[in-house]
Amino acid sequence: MLEKKKVLIAMTSLYNGGAEKSLVNLLNELPQDQYDIDLLLFKREGLYLQQVPSDVNILDTPHDIQLLYSSFHKAKKMFFPKFFGTLFSRLLYGNSYKAKGVRWKYFYSKHIQQIDKKYDVAIAYISGEILWFVNEKVCADKKIVWVHNDYKTAGHSKEYDYPHFQNMDAIVTISEKCADILKEVFPEFTDNIYNIPNITSSAVLRRRAEEFYPEEYQRSQKRYKILSVGRLTEQKGFDMAVSAAALLKKAGISFDWFIIGNGALEKRLEWQIKKEGVENCFHLIGVRENPYPYMKHCDLMVQSSRYEGKSVVLDEAKILAKPIVATDYPTVKDQIIDGEEGIITKMNPQGIAAGIEKLLQDQDLVQQIKAYLSQHEYGNQQDVEKYIDLIEK
Repeated sequence: MLEKKKVLIAMTSLYNGGAEKSLVNLLNELPQDQYDIDLLLFKREGLYLQQVPSDVNILDTPHDIQLLYSSFHKAKKMFFPKFFGTLFSRLLYGNSYKAKGVRWKYFYSKHIQQIDKKYDVAIAYISGEILWFVNEKVCADKKIVWVHNDYKTAGHSKEYDYPHFQNMDAIVTISEKCADILKEVFPEFTDNIYNIPNITSSAVLRRRAEEFYPEEYQRSQKRYKILSVGRLTEQKGFDMAVSAAALLKKAGISFDWFIIGNGALEKRLEWQIKKEGVENCFHLIGVRENPYPYMKHCDLMVQSSRYEGKSVVLDEAKILAKPIVATDYPTVKDQIIDGEEGIITKMNPQGIAAGIEKLLQDQDLVQQIKAYLSQHEYGNQQDVEKYIDLIEK
């Protein structure tokens, strides 16, 4: 019997993001008789922790990483590098990718110890600090990094990534458009750039969608139910969604718009919701371990993003045959055929509102979209073979 390959996968946490969800899906599909998998999280927390298969070994987060990535009052002996590193980098570059690069290079890296264990393969499942950690602090025969977004629109920094990309055996992204952008920014790495989509199991998703009927929907029986899922960050464009909701309300449309997710902009969005007078129809309901019944029973899904790599949420909505309104961010046409799988709108509140109103009022179009989606298979659990090929190659 062949000895199992020792694989380390590093990730920030297992909160409710698309990258986190795709990682959990991958862990559940990889053949455990082939791999001895260690999972290292900078923060051992998150909604999806309970979905990690039992034969994946979740490592204790090293103490130095725990302190550096905790709140300031819990940083203890790492308070000064954390405080001055964050202050100095933000004075230079604000709250940006470059700021994290400065903080890592000049403050954090020197305080983080090497991982003792030697691996056959080490995977940074997201770029930025996880990539830099895997490159500098992990000993492995092969190293792979995943880039989950449009590299340019997401504001990543070639200056800080280039030295680390140089040492990666593979740079993986999740759509053709994202791969093309990486090749444009890093032409010297073209032969090492791969496009492998996130893993989504249609069978598991449909089964979980039947688990319950959302309590929040009980109170919305006679109103249209609109759903968006994502972190409350600038990327997801929920500020535009709030303004779009105000336009729909002004137009006399009866609806409840539910947002599943949490994030740094929660307080700002709550303030905006009150300011625009949509408290009775725009609802931040927090994270949900199982969002699929919400998807199954909504009238339509809205993706108001400013940019994406390849949205896990859109693939899930298509599996459940839900009409979709999506903004025209650079990679959206990798996932949505306009007019057949949903409609693509201008990236502003007026465009989003117009797209929603069009679908709510044109039931013939809605039925055409549902029929098209129902006739196609959007799950791709078979693509796990591409991940295995990459690990074994």
